[in-house]
Amino acid sequence: MTTPSPMSTATAAGPRLVEGRGELSDGVTEALRMGTAPAYAPGAVLKADPWGEDLQLALYLLYELHYRGFAEVDDAREWDPDLLRLRQAMEARFLHALRIRLSDAPRSVEDAFAGLLVEPVDLSDSLSHRLETEGELWQLREYAALRSLYHLKEADPHVWVVPRLTGRAKAAMVAIEYDEFGAGHADRIHARLFADLMTDLGLDPTYGRYLDQAPAPLLATVNLMSLFGLHRALRGALVGHFACVEVTSSPGSRRLAKAMRRCGAGPAAEHFYAEHVEADAVHEQVVRHEVIGGLLTDEPDLEEDIAFGCAATVLLEDRLASHIREAWDHERSALRTPLSEHQRGTEPATRSGAPASGPARRVHVRRDA
Repeated sequence: MTTPSPMSTATAAGPRLVEGRGELSDGVTEALRMGTAPAYAPGAVLKADPWGEDLQLALYLLYELHYRGFAEVDDAREWDPDLLRLRQAMEARFLHALRIRLSDAPRSVEDAFAGLLVEPVDLSDSLSHRLETEGELWQLREYAALRSLYHLKEADPHVWVVPRLTGRAKAAMVAIEYDEFGAGHADRIHARLFADLMTDLGLDPTYGRYLDQAPAPLLATVNLMSLFGLHRALRGALVGHFACVEVTSSPGSRRLAKAMRRCGAGPAAEHFYAEHVEADAVHEQVVRHEVIGGLLTDEPDLEEDIAFGCAATVLLEDRLASHIREAWDHERSALRTPLSEHQRGTEPATRSGAPASGPARRVHVRRDA
């Protein structure tokens, strides 16, 4: 039994704790519910698939203790040594798998970002291009439900790097994050804009609502930035992750804004991506020249880490896109379980995610695009 902290407190706030998907995540879920140490067999972490549902969900659950926690789970569990010991072992497994997979990846910043700075001629593998040209409303809704685990905490893990930077890099990072957090306006925080997008699409914008339906490839993309953000030793990798996101965001956002407009998803749905087209085009220049440039001036030995963070981001985003395309090619949901029937209609939702009263709003999808 884990010894309660004198600062222990459990509230009803926070997302709902979901069921596990295997030995490790079952052990974490039970430990959080019961206030005990996690139970798992010796060697379970080494035997676990580093890309699989069990390990990725277990990591996500433990990382979430550093964000908003879970309803009825003691806030003091954030620093529980038994949970941290398990998290460290799973992180090592995940990070080792990433390094093995990326053993041939570029090791200089210039090489890592070279292919990302030019729009590819062939967009056949681009998920945003597919949604722009032929995506249907149900696919946009699935995509938003999936990405909600990322976008509802979009800027949060990157803030952890701020106290680990100095000078130009720090000033530029804070300037970009100021924009991400709405430039002083709560209604312009990018996570809030995404919640408005979800409302337009008839989805529940509650933080963590779609965790139970999120597959491992999606969880891995969110876990990556938490992994990098929580470790000072990986500050270079976090900057590489952040820069990769900003560099690749604008073209994809332009295509997704068009997809939302074509499918009649709603003004807030279109606005979220339209906002990112301009904002991230500016951020791209700042992050490359000031954040990365400033960090390399201060700590040139971090160049390989920055390149690794970029390559890891591309790898996991490509794995997620492949998962989604394969599911849709076979006319399956990309979620672990499809959106429930009451969430598959075209009714606008209230802020709480419930269908709004009154007549349903009909959204006509152009199927010949």
